[in-house]
Amino acid sequence: MDGNKDESERCISLAKKYLAEGEKSKALKFLNKAERLYPSQKAKELLEQISTMNGTTAGKKPHTEDSTKENVRQRRGSTGRAASEDNPGESDSVEKSYTQDQIDAVKRVKKCKDYYDILGVQKDATENDLKKAYRKLALQMHPDKNKAPGATEAFKAIGNAFSVLSDTEKRRKYDLYGPETDTTDSRRGHHHDYTHGFEGDISPEELFNMFFGGGFPTNHVYTTHRQRHTQHHHQHHRANNVSNDGSYTLLLQLTPIILLVLLSLLSSFFVSDPLFNMHKTEKYAIQRKTGNLQVPYYVKRDFRVEFKSDLRRLERQVEEEYISSLRQNCWRERSYKENMLWRARNYADGKLYEKASNLETPSCDQLNKIYSS
Repeated sequence: MDGNKDESERCISLAKKYLAEGEKSKALKFLNKAERLYPSQKAKELLEQISTMNGTTAGKKPHTEDSTKENVRQRRGSTGRAASEDNPGESDSVEKSYTQDQIDAVKRVKKCKDYYDILGVQKDATENDLKKAYRKLALQMHPDKNKAPGATEAFKAIGNAFSVLSDTEKRRKYDLYGPETDTTDSRRGHHHDYTHGFEGDISPEELFNMFFGGGFPTNHVYTTHRQRHTQHHHQHHRANNVSNDGSYTLLLQLTPIILLVLLSLLSSFFVSDPLFNMHKTEKYAIQRKTGNLQVPYYVKRDFRVEFKSDLRRLERQVEEEYISSLRQNCWRERSYKENMLWRARNYADGKLYEKASNLETPSCDQLNKIYSS
């Protein structure tokens, strides 16, 4: 309110100046503005003074045509000067191009550490739920609609979150390893500045065009994607300039690999089928069980064993393969459970912690039964 008072005083000063110069219309304009900003007795008195002067003028002889034209020229000549003097006051009345709600929405997205929180959905959200959330947020954060600071980064984060969660394989890895892990490049020592270590296959502008039918602006925000596209175009152009001699040389280099592939195909015709299979198929349709652990396995219809020692050797192979499979599955089950527990503790998610604690590990249980028997 104190700022409005100072601005009101400034408008009254300008009104007095214009009133002294005989420009009552401009003085009246600034006095009305001063009353809107901060009503005061000074402004009211000057308004009454101008009103009295207008009443006096009304009783005078009307202006001639020449004097009217002269006044019009004077008003036009003073327009530029008035505009330059009006700018300081008018700048305060210009509204911001963004609202507090837009600022709060941007801050919420940038503060989120998890893709589900960015989109505002639960961890068991369906594909339809993800699409609804993305449509709403993408329109809200679009750089052409939301001019708040950080809106561009928030828009890109929303697109990246949807791109990852809408892909079944990427979503499974994200749920398994958590938001802070980069499962692709961290092993090679590279680091990318992604929001959470996972990145979608398409850019935010391409994703937006898929949902809303194109028309995405090409501004400086997405220069990185265009540079990547330009680089790919140049590489493609250079590849098309390879001469016929270069193609012939490449064919000669690939000849040993082609020969190896042909040899492996030929050798496959002379390799006999295995004696058993752990799963039932059309070829392996007869079920049998090992004598020790009662592990089921399948053999061909013409299966025959001449010596008992051969049968014991075969069943030992079946049980070793079965236990090896259980160990691998047990390791996966424990890793998944431990990752889920870690995420629940890290984000203080009670429901997720309870779900992780009750998660069963059937392969590990079966291994314990075998070892304890």
